[in-house]
This record gives sequence, C-alpha cells and structure tokens, in this order.
Amino acid sequence: MTATIAAAALKQKFPAVTDRASADHPAVNVAVTELVAALKTLRDEHGYDVLMDVTAIDWSETSSPRFTVVYHVYSTTHHDYVRVAADCADDVAPVAPSIVSLWPAANWHERECYDMFGIKFEGHPDLRRILMWEGYPGWPLRKEFPLAGVETALPDPEISAVTGTPVIQAPMMGGPFVAQVGQINLTEAEPRAKDESWNEKKPKLGQKS
Repeated sequence: MTATIAAAALKQKFPAVTDRASADHPAVNVAVTELVAALKTLRDEHGYDVLMDVTAIDWSETSSPRFTVVYHVYSTTHHDYVRVAADCADDVAPVAPSIVSLWPAANWHERECYDMFGIKFEGHPDLRRILMWEGYPGWPLRKEFPLAGVETALPDPEISAVTGTPVIQAPMMGGPFVAQVGQINLTEAEPRAKDESWNEKKPKLGQKS
C-alpha cells in the first residue's frame, strides 16, 4: 500500500515520527513542531495533494497531553489516505501551527477546531469563531462542556415569548445533544423539565455515575 510506504518514509525523514494505532488507514504521530514540514513532505514528495479534514481530540481534563490535532490527507494519484496526528504542548492554552499556507482549504477547518476546542492555530490569516458567535462562553466539544449547553444572555424571540426568560440554553436551544425528534415545534420539543446541567463527569440528577 502506497500510504504505508509514505508513512514509513516520514519516519525515516523525521526520527520523532511514530506509528499510530489505526483500524483503517496508515497513521502516524508527529511532533507539533514538525507538523507543517511532515505534511508538506506528504504533499510534495508522496502525492498526498488533497487535505480532506482537520479535527481535534480532547482526551480529558486530567490527560497530558490533553489535546491532539488530527489531519487526513488523500492522494488523487494513489487513491488512499494517511492520517497525521500531533499533540499540543500546552494543556491549558493549546496551540498548533496553521497549514493554510499548504492547503487554503484548511482555513475553515482550523476555524472550526478553534471554535469547538479552543485550539489556536498560529499563522492563521483570520482565526475567529465559525459556528458560534464571538464572545460565546466556552468550547462546545471540550470534555467539561455541559452536554445540554450553557445559559447565555442572547435573546431568542420564540423562547422568550413562551418562558418569559431573557436567556436560552446554548447552543441550539438546549444544546446539540438534547433535541427530540418527531415534534414540529422546537420549543415544545425542548426538555425544560429535565436536568440539563449534566456532562460526562457530572451525571443527571437521580442517575448513578
């Protein structure tokens, strides 16, 4: 497999590169300081010319390193993928280098990672939130973020009219993980009577951890 050869070549060129456990495509761990150079090598020397995805992992508040950035690159010549992962050095204020200079399409991918995880991409031409609004209190895909969302003073006419309150649960009227299907009115579908402050570390009221 060409991807396996490319991954092996990376390990020869960058001694710090190690194999990464993977159930599908060849994957490697790269030092964050060598991330741009490693990805450039895959693009220029091995034909991985398309950036398919940039994402991140929050392992947990007690893990160190806590945050890992993950890249999937694809070769239109060999028709296969390589996965590249790099751990952020700082667990409190995670930083990774931007790869917009290699693939302009990384622009929105990196903004989404910043928006969801709070990872800053150094060298990004316009690093700002892309899904949530500026000033939003938190990073929705971090482990400590309540699955039902957090209160915010952003008014919503529909909710204010029904509940008489100036606040809503955010994001998406209660959080992205609580909306019920099969109901027409989103306001009626919201589980307001339920405990919505739970997260992975703090179970719902009445539930055993």
